[in-house]
Amino acid sequence: MSTLTTTLAEPGPLAAPAAAARSADPRGASQLRRDLRAMLGDGVAFSLMVGIGESYLPAFALALGHGDVVSGLVATVPMLFGALLQLASPAAVGFLASHRRWIVFCASLQALCFVPLLVSALAGEMDLLLLYLTASLYWGLGMSTGPAWTTWASSLVPKRLRPAFFANRARASQAALVLGLAAGGIILQLGKGRGSEFQAYAIIFAIALFARIVSAGFLRSQREPRTLEVGETSISPAIIRRHVRTGGHGRLLFFLLTFQMGVMVASPYFTPFMLTELELSYFEFTVLTATAFASRVFTLPFLGRWVRRAGTKKVLSRAGLAISTFPILWLVTDQFAWLFLLQVVSGIGWAAFELASLLSFFERIPPRGQTSVLTLYNLANATAIVLGSALGGGLLHAFGPGPAGFVAIFVVSTVARAGLLGFLRRVPDVEHPGEPSPLRPLSARPGTGADQRPVLTDQGEFHRD
Repeated sequence: MSTLTTTLAEPGPLAAPAAAARSADPRGASQLRRDLRAMLGDGVAFSLMVGIGESYLPAFALALGHGDVVSGLVATVPMLFGALLQLASPAAVGFLASHRRWIVFCASLQALCFVPLLVSALAGEMDLLLLYLTASLYWGLGMSTGPAWTTWASSLVPKRLRPAFFANRARASQAALVLGLAAGGIILQLGKGRGSEFQAYAIIFAIALFARIVSAGFLRSQREPRTLEVGETSISPAIIRRHVRTGGHGRLLFFLLTFQMGVMVASPYFTPFMLTELELSYFEFTVLTATAFASRVFTLPFLGRWVRRAGTKKVLSRAGLAISTFPILWLVTDQFAWLFLLQVVSGIGWAAFELASLLSFFERIPPRGQTSVLTLYNLANATAIVLGSALGGGLLHAFGPGPAGFVAIFVVSTVARAGLLGFLRRVPDVEHPGEPSPLRPLSARPGTGADQRPVLTDQGEFHRD
């Protein structure tokens, strides 16, 4: 029995409503099952693309000979373009009079971003400007669908099924991302061993292209209720101001953004550090990246009880302290067993920090304001990422080739992370944290395990066909 079928037919409180819906409207129930299968397929195909394609873009920049700084910045600078483009998403949805049209359009164009990467891999060279432009379009098209997709998905999935369905979809997506990571690492390792490294990159980019095309097909096959309001993705400045000024959320936002900036001084440069400085193989690089991601994913469901017992503020403080030590610990030894253990612990620390941040930041936002807040938060977060990575890139460039630059950014990142923890004294605690939203993986990162966004499924009530 598939995950989707299990979601629709599992015993307990969901079984009776689902059975009643099937008996009362068999055609509607059948269409709902098709929609949910397509939504699940889209999540799996999208995550496969991320794992086997986007995750290896910094490594591809290194293989092209563009250097450590470019390898780090190509994974972060394009995110700002993506965050800016998502601001145009409400207007685009309104112009097309459809969430689905806009999302399918962006997904299809995002798939085409792998064409220049594939061609360049076959040629063994790629202009730096074209590389940044391709990465920027990739991130822009991907992030611009986020708010519209959340609104559309919430309109298709009945409220009683949302928690189970989106949790199952998140698990399937995370498994697909790990599978993509593993497949990409194996293909690159075999290609490099046979003297065909760039041909191997062409293969993984071709698979990523195909996966996103499949994802776009699944998106196109889903319905869009005629009663879904086009303006649901609009950004409300009033809601943003109210959220920032209420209950110390402005201080929390300041902490999260400045801490992210400190993290990004080092995080984007773990890929060049592993591949050039430590001279790890593609297989070892993939194992370490997948370990951090898997540790984060597997730990997250078990941390809810600790957060509810200890409080979000205490968890943020303890997890933040642990996270602060990770960069400097990479300098202890280059033994693979140590690095593997460090990635396991890193995944756990980031899972705890992410959960506490999510509950602290989104717990008090009214459902109708979640899309607005998340959209503006994505922009602010992307700005912090670019500023932090630019500082790290500047340090690497100043110290020149060799280990000194990596030592500098790891030390600066450690000091910045630890120093910013003092702001937590002024951050409010959440007295009764609820259940966290499922997370949608956007990328896998060696330094933090992943870049994920919450799937905000409680978007209010929609009338369905």
